Amino acid sequence: MPTPTITMRKLKEILRLKYGAELTHRQIARSLAISPSVVSRYANRAAQLGITQWPLPAHWNDATLKREFLKTKVQLRKYTLPDWAEVHKALSAKTVTLQLLWEEYAERHPGGHYSYNHYCRLYKAWTKTLSLSMRQVHKAGEKLFIDYCGPTLPVINPDTGEYRQAQVFVATLGASSYTYAEATWSQTLEDWVMSHVRCFDYLGGTPVMVVPDNLKSSTSRACRYDPDINPTYQQMLAHYQVAVIPARPAKPKDKAKVESAVQVVERWIMGKLRYETFFTLQALNQRITELLENLNQKPMQKRKDSRKALFEQLDKPALNPLPQQSYQYTQVKKVRVHVDYHIDIDRHYYSVPYQLMREHLEAHISNELVTLYHHGEVVAIHPRQRHSGYSTQEKHMPAAHRHQGKWTPESLIEWASMAGEHVKAYVTHILETRSHPEQGYRYVLGVMGLYKRYGYARLDKACQRAQAMGIYRLKGLKSILEKGLDKHAIVPTPASDPLAELDHDNVRGSHYYH
Repeated sequence: MPTPTITMRKLKEILRLKYGAELTHRQIARSLAISPSVVSRYANRAAQLGITQWPLPAHWNDATLKREFLKTKVQLRKYTLPDWAEVHKALSAKTVTLQLLWEEYAERHPGGHYSYNHYCRLYKAWTKTLSLSMRQVHKAGEKLFIDYCGPTLPVINPDTGEYRQAQVFVATLGASSYTYAEATWSQTLEDWVMSHVRCFDYLGGTPVMVVPDNLKSSTSRACRYDPDINPTYQQMLAHYQVAVIPARPAKPKDKAKVESAVQVVERWIMGKLRYETFFTLQALNQRITELLENLNQKPMQKRKDSRKALFEQLDKPALNPLPQQSYQYTQVKKVRVHVDYHIDIDRHYYSVPYQLMREHLEAHISNELVTLYHHGEVVAIHPRQRHSGYSTQEKHMPAAHRHQGKWTPESLIEWASMAGEHVKAYVTHILETRSHPEQGYRYVLGVMGLYKRYGYARLDKACQRAQAMGIYRLKGLKSILEKGLDKHAIVPTPASDPLAELDHDNVRGSHYYH
């Protein structure tokens, strides 16, 4: 252990008390408030130099004493100080520990190395000179930190001259601080997910995990211990075999790395763009890419290497390869199967096996396909349609419907004829007043469901009353049956009565009160 620094006055007092007063080392230590080991160390040095008396001989002046007694200290300073920046960088490798690095250091300097405990203390002291983001040790290829910048960048519409603000997405790797940035129109789910995809392409691989801030796009519910991950976001990460660990609320260490990257992007990219004008998002991103390359190749302030050099050395070899099949944006949402065994996605109805009526399914909606899952099993796949209408697969139909082949206006009117003349007139009106007959199929199937509960006779009377009141909504027809209004005589409503033209479940004619 290095000799503690003492003053010349205290050194001479040690020699006086030892050789003049002939005190023991323990007594001297108590008198001078220093440890006995320090007294012994300087007394032994005095003996090596031939000092055995007090007062000291004339040639032992302060300069000579300082030179001779501090030789031990000079020798101790020959301990080789490690390159802490290299140690910090080496710790980013997945299998490297501080113990291993100390052992290698001790082997290289067998006659002049610090003890392991002292080595660790010196390293810890060195890390305190770094910013919080650089102080943390991140394993190579392990974490990608993600967030958005606070400020936005303006893009001008060349036709109208209107400004639209673009959001700036930022991602940075933990070990190398290698950074990616791009502009998007929003922070909505699709922009958020596709920014990840382009980031992975830019890196040429994927990390073990991503650490997003608790953005609404990434989490359905912010919670320190168990945040709910958005299923669409999770599905994309599963495609790339990447885990997600959202940053915990009110935990600045979780966000230090990306907050530092956001600050760098705001200063060195957005700051340089403040006087430039862009008319398209594509042009803005092209310029961001140019500045991003400069940023990553620029040496960092407190580490001699650039982000690019560290990326090539640390993160790039440790990243997992990209999947062979490219990712297509897929929205994931919960849907409920209607009584006609179809589910609704953007006003288009897709069939599922009729046994799943009223069940909750998970829909995966891509640009090309709609894939439906029940308890993790695929139950239906349909081509994605962009117009209103129906996509019905025969294998999903019950036997009775399959026997018919498929629904047609004729087959539905034929059924209505058997139910009663008023049911037929009611169903015919529904089918004829829709721009596409298929749009009325669900309604008619709902009418069929009412027959099963109330019978043909009551349904026919209810359809007669609904037509008289101008009600052509299933909810209104059902209300007539539930309240027993079909059992009352129909009182004609004057044509001049404005209420006669209203189609609303809560509006009752005068006949209701008789």
